[in-house]
Amino acid sequence: MRRDVFQAIADPVRRDIIDLLAEDSLTVNAVAEKFEISRPAISKHIKILSECGLVKTISKGRERHCIIVPEELSRVSAWVERHRKLWEQKLDSFEEYLNELKRKNEADERDK
Repeated sequence: MRRDVFQAIADPVRRDIIDLLAEDSLTVNAVAEKFEISRPAISKHIKILSECGLVKTISKGRERHCIIVPEELSRVSAWVERHRKLWEQKLDSFEEYLNELKRKNEADERDK
């Protein structure tokens, strides 16, 4: 089953795991030590991240090492960038509107 990247990053624990793995690859146990939830719960989060392609696990002997796959985050980045531009345009328009109201109010005050 291939999960959606956006579904995976919706969970704050999974976002924290991504942040950890962005700094360095870690074993599943090392990841679990950073959280106050059970190791099986961390394993489930890592499985979800693996299913959507954000994390790859590699077996080295008896340990499983987790490695971030940053290319998959490019889809998220592109989506955020698209929407960031849209919101910036809307906020710029709103700012212009507020500035116009302020100028009008200042002119009305001077005319009194």
